[in-house]
Amino acid sequence: MPLAGLTVLDISSFIAAPAAAAALGDYGADVIKIEPPVDGDPHRNSFRNAGYPQSDRNFPWQLDGRHKRSLALDLKTDGARTILERLLKRADVMIVNFPPPARERLRLRWEDIEPINPRLVYCSLTGYGESGPDRDRPGFDITAYFGRSGILDAARYDGGPPGVSLPAQGDRATAMTLVAAILMGLRRRDQTGKGGWVGTSLYANGVWANGTTAAGALVGAELPVRPPPDKPRNALTNLYRTRDDRWLQLLMVRDDRLWDTFCGIVERPDLMADPRFSGRPERRAHAQELHDLLAPVFASRPYADWEKLLSGTGIPFGVIGRLADVVDDEQAEHAGIFADTDNPAIPRTVNTPIRLGFAVPRKAGPPPEVGQHNDEVLRETGFSESEIEALKKAGALG
Repeated sequence: MPLAGLTVLDISSFIAAPAAAAALGDYGADVIKIEPPVDGDPHRNSFRNAGYPQSDRNFPWQLDGRHKRSLALDLKTDGARTILERLLKRADVMIVNFPPPARERLRLRWEDIEPINPRLVYCSLTGYGESGPDRDRPGFDITAYFGRSGILDAARYDGGPPGVSLPAQGDRATAMTLVAAILMGLRRRDQTGKGGWVGTSLYANGVWANGTTAAGALVGAELPVRPPPDKPRNALTNLYRTRDDRWLQLLMVRDDRLWDTFCGIVERPDLMADPRFSGRPERRAHAQELHDLLAPVFASRPYADWEKLLSGTGIPFGVIGRLADVVDDEQAEHAGIFADTDNPAIPRTVNTPIRLGFAVPRKAGPPPEVGQHNDEVLRETGFSESEIEALKKAGALG
């Protein structure tokens, strides 16, 4: 495994940072999850949230807790600090997402950690950045990644309210940025022998995801509103409802080459002779009229029929997928999107999106219980049995 031999301290909660640690564990890193005693990471109970898919099985914790060993520490105690510093001396990576004031109180800033292990790659995630007026503001993906970045406003239809993202969408994209930052830090350490700080924010990742629109805003470009599907600017790059209540995404950006082919497929050869649609400028100028002609055509057949008719023609199209269909999609299987586990309660989960020609992700077992690996990790770190018992009595361990 490419990351075998690396020790990662995951001192983070909820989703983006723990998901990055899980991805490192997929490819061989030894991830030690440091979490509060008793209840642990609050993300352990996210599956009970009303906005999540409803199930009595803790699928989010399988997803983000996999490949980790749990060490339950009360970081406010002196004993826990002793344990943490010993772990830091042998660790390669530390991931933290506490707000800056909490890091300061707990002495978890890079300047606190560097003297302990200058070879460590220290990775921090914030909601809005490490400095500035909002650096201390708690950030979640819906507020920082989607809301503050402008995504939700730019994506809404003209005159409609902003939409709401699904749980943790921005967190999971940001997790991959954290993985990239960590690997750059490790590369620098290979070159220089020195560790250092790496990191990102949910806000920065949201703007990056919205980069095309944001780059236009930087130069004062006009930011057009998004018309709803029944009032398109371009009827050939639009959504259409099919007879079986699916949504077909037509994306015919090269209609100058494909218009005649398209007219044959939809069985409307008369449109080729219609002066309103004789060229690209005319089709754009009469987009509403073209839409009104095409909408009942697409509504006359189920999506499967349109897929057969459009496949192999060169006309870009797709279905607005439903997650219930994605889990059994043959193409998802070929793309390695899902992974089997050794956890009988949750036999499949979502795979890391990284693909390597020389390694595949490890198969995950059940995620750890809070403090499940306390004694194991402490013994590996050099603590004697009597020291472990003393730390438990002092309240440092959960």
